[in-house]
Amino acid sequence: MPQMAPLMWLNLLLVTLLTLLTLTIFNYFTKNNQKNIKQSTTTFINGKNWKW
Repeated sequence: MPQMAPLMWLNLLLVTLLTLLTLTIFNYFTKNNQKNIKQSTTTFINGKNWKW
């Protein structure tokens, strides 16, 4: 089926764009809220509050 290939590329492009958008939003919030996000991320990963 030759018609499936463009759909696959479109899906790949869409996923890539969504990932980039998510990363951009995450970076924006990290820059805005760096201390809070670092603390909560550390708490989430380690279960404790480590100082950065």
